[in-house]
Amino acid sequence: MHGSTERKTALVTGAAGVLGLAITKALLAKGLRVVMTDMDQTRLDVLAAELGGEVFGVACNLTDPTEVERAVATITERAGDVDVLVNNAGILSNNKTATTSSEEWRKVMDVNVNGVFYITKAIVPGMKRKGWGRIINMSSLAAKSGGITAGTAYSTSKGAIISLTFSLAAELASAGITVNGIAPAYIRTPMVTAQLSDEQRAAVLARIPVGRFCEPEECAHVVCFLADESSGFITGEIIDQNGGLHFD
Repeated sequence: MHGSTERKTALVTGAAGVLGLAITKALLAKGLRVVMTDMDQTRLDVLAAELGGEVFGVACNLTDPTEVERAVATITERAGDVDVLVNNAGILSNNKTATTSSEEWRKVMDVNVNGVFYITKAIVPGMKRKGWGRIINMSSLAAKSGGITAGTAYSTSKGAIISLTFSLAAELASAGITVNGIAPAYIRTPMVTAQLSDEQRAAVLARIPVGRFCEPEECAHVVCFLADESSGFITGEIIDQNGGLHFD
C-alpha cells in the first residue's frame, strides 16, 4: 500500500458475495494480503484458488462471538494481526414495520450490527499492538433516507453502523486506528438485480441523477482509498456514494 513497505493484511467479511469479491480483488491489486470470510468454507477455497496470490478464506458465522474468536485466532496464526478490516457482510430486508416479524428484526440486527461489533472487537487488539489500523464499515443510503425501497430493520441496522463508526473513531484515534464508513446506494449486486422488482428498479434508476447504478468496483475503489496509508487524517467519516440521489 502507498507509503508503507510492510505487507499489510486485510480481512473482508461477506467476501463471497459480489461486492465482497470486488473489494477482495481491489485490495489484492493494491498489494495487500487478503483474508476472505463468509459462511461457506468450500466456496471460499474455490474463490481463493481462482484469485491466486496471497489470499485465503476462513469460514465464520459472525453472529456467534465464540466462533468469531476462533476464526480470528486462525487468521492471526496464518497471517499475523489484521491491519485493515472491511465490515462488508450484511443481509437485506425490504419489509416495512407492519410486515417485519420479530424474528426478521432480530436476524437483521444480529448479522448487520452484532456481527460487525463482534469481529471488530476481536480484531482491534491486534491493531493496537501495531499502533496502526483501518476499519471500514459498509452502511447504506437507507440509513440516511429511511429506506427508499429497503425495509425498516435494514435501514435501522445501517443507521446503527454509522453510530458505531463514530463511536469507534473517537475511541481508537489515539491508537493510530481510523474508522470510517461508506453509505452506498444501489450497487449492482443481487440486492438490486434480484431482490427488487422490475418496476422498483426502473423507479429508482429514474431518480438517480447520474442515470445508472453503482458498479461494485467503484465501491471497492473507495474502500482502497480509506485503507491507504495516506488516508490517516480521515476518521469518523461516512462517504456517500449514491450518484447524486442524496446530498448530505
